[in-house]
Amino acid sequence: MAQNVYEGMFILDSNRYSRDAAGVVSQIPSTVEQMGGQVLASRLWEERRLAYPIKGHRKGTYWLTYFKLDGNQVTSLERQFQLNESVVRSLFLKIDPRIADTMVQHALTGGPPSANKPKAEPETAAIAEIEPEIDAEAGEDIDKDAE
Repeated sequence: MAQNVYEGMFILDSNRYSRDAAGVVSQIPSTVEQMGGQVLASRLWEERRLAYPIKGHRKGTYWLTYFKLDGNQVTSLERQFQLNESVVRSLFLKIDPRIADTMVQHALTGGPPSANKPKAEPETAAIAEIEPEIDAEAGEDIDKDAE
């Protein structure tokens, strides 16, 4: 069977990751390669508080990986990561071959969704400049009512 490109999103145990980042992360490509796959891109996505506790964890380190693997091996790979104590949760998606190269390139060079925050800063600064004007206008109205 032909190898497909997959995206793997892993939520790693933040405590284990902070103690031994290289050791925890190295388990992902080694497991993929044991199954006969090839890792195309692997990087840190972000660390964040989870929306709800998963297996008692309130924080997780998100790790993004793109890899090629035979379709028959995906269930075995999922099982291996379920047994891995460093991986809290994992999700695998088959990537459309037409966009696989673009997705891998973006993973190698791009940032997480929160990387767009610098664009929001000028808006925040503009709002901060407007608020004192509103407060000043409100204060003038109060003074007029007091007279």
